[in-house]
Amino acid sequence: MIKRDGSKEEFIPEKIVVSIIKTGAPVDVARRIAKIVEGKLLEQNVTEISSKDLMKMVLELLKRENEEWYRNWIIFDKAVKRRKPEV
Repeated sequence: MIKRDGSKEEFIPEKIVVSIIKTGAPVDVARRIAKIVEGKLLEQNVTEISSKDLMKMVLELLKRENEEWYRNWIIFDKAVKRRKPEV
């Protein structure tokens, strides 16, 4: 996976699970979405994906599952991006 800052990181489905749980979704839903994303990447033989494209995939599935969880992700994501790194 290619992060926003250009660095590369291994794709870890459990990170998707943790992020989805933070939206209020139950663990089983979070795991199912992570498995679907992982399956799509394997099916398409994707070796690298940007974090932005990965997030779009997750959000699309999350929105189909529950509009409130989708909105919670957006609110959380904006809050995290606004945080300034400590010096």
